[in-house]
Amino acid sequence: MAQISFGTSGWRGIFCEDFTFANVRVVTQAIADHLNADGKGKQGVVVGYDSRFMGERLAHETVRVFAGAGIPSFLCDRDTPTPVIAYEIIRRKAGGGINFTASHNPPEYNGLKFSPASGGPALPETTRDIEQRANAMLGEICYREANFEQAQRDGVIAVIDPRADYFAALRQLIDFEAIAASGMTIAVNPLYGTGRGYLDALLREAGVSVVCLNDHRDPYFGGLPPEPSEENIEDFISLVKGDPAIRIGLATDGDADRYGIVDADGTFIEPNYVLALLYDYMIRVRKLSGPVARSVATSHFVDAVAALHGEEVLETPVGFKYIGDYISKDKILIGGEESAGLTVRGHVPDKDGILACLLVAEMVAKEGKSLTDLLARLYDRVGEFHTRRDNIHLSPELEAAYADKVASPPTAFAGRKVVEKITVDGCKFLLEDGSWTLFRKSGTEPVVRVYGEAKNAAALDEIMQAASAFIRN
Repeated sequence: MAQISFGTSGWRGIFCEDFTFANVRVVTQAIADHLNADGKGKQGVVVGYDSRFMGERLAHETVRVFAGAGIPSFLCDRDTPTPVIAYEIIRRKAGGGINFTASHNPPEYNGLKFSPASGGPALPETTRDIEQRANAMLGEICYREANFEQAQRDGVIAVIDPRADYFAALRQLIDFEAIAASGMTIAVNPLYGTGRGYLDALLREAGVSVVCLNDHRDPYFGGLPPEPSEENIEDFISLVKGDPAIRIGLATDGDADRYGIVDADGTFIEPNYVLALLYDYMIRVRKLSGPVARSVATSHFVDAVAALHGEEVLETPVGFKYIGDYISKDKILIGGEESAGLTVRGHVPDKDGILACLLVAEMVAKEGKSLTDLLARLYDRVGEFHTRRDNIHLSPELEAAYADKVASPPTAFAGRKVVEKITVDGCKFLLEDGSWTLFRKSGTEPVVRVYGEAKNAAALDEIMQAASAFIRN
């Protein structure tokens, strides 16, 4: 029997293979035992799900197990964005939360994400405890399921609608009046996911003209993974590019914790650039201050912005839980990662694609310029940054040799001196001209993810070619 294993964003698997109702009940009981051992069980658990197959059923089974363990549940009344669940955990002072989501993974996947009382992703010491408890119980009937209707009558299960309170929180963080006053039309694409009725509704309530695409529930996500990357939103890019009234396109992924941004001319704006633009905007226009946190795989573009404003950069391993921990402790102004995760001080310690989209809309409205123009202006001030990621599949021979290769870095790489080796997550070589490369091996397949960055496209090609040769030779 396959073991339960939590990755960077919870436990995920293929539905009906390893991700089964039986295993979900066991993991739920493990979480119940963890919460009760920690004294948090009586505070209750917020439970939600995304727009995938059987989300409602999985959530209903989970709250029945919690009720059987004597833990109250607050069950969302429809598929709900991850950041909304995070906000509700904090607002209710709940002991934690469970969200059934596989985020941007293909539709055959589902997942269970546990968040502690902080509202952010669980740190490794928490997920290790849950894993150990669950794996010790696999194959056993280790739980007691209460009757759903009786548990509701007893007040152990409450069905909730968390939208209004989350909306109120975002109205404190975003200048909706400025967005509406700009007179711009905004295109919104929730990619058939949980963002439906959130981003579009907030903008419409503020008096903004909104055009929507893919705004109905589809567990197949239109036949593509629900990730708002450039290759997955070609229909949305065409919509934005083809309508002269649209100033910006805003997309969210399946559980609305990631974002995709399209400029008026159809240009897709990389998340690395969005983080740098927003950090500069918050300091320069909003007159805020504070450090920025980014993952080790994220562009140093934001580092250049921090240096420009005399601020500190905190580098974390990959996984938003580390950035979220800084938000929980009020140590940073903004945190983000290259895979389109972002949050800010005073908000939830988890990725929020809805918030990120609204911040971009506010920035465009107040600056009165396109994102392409804003990016060019920032390049003029701090220089250009070009970033790329490639996947290298390893033969058994290359996989066997990989650890020794990264353990002994070369003194020079792509004709540039290696000035520092960083091992916070994977192996990252910092080069003398400010460029860098990072090698991170997948924990589930024979693949090395290779990241590179340089000041121009030609230099980036040199670095990525040298990275490939370093692994393959």
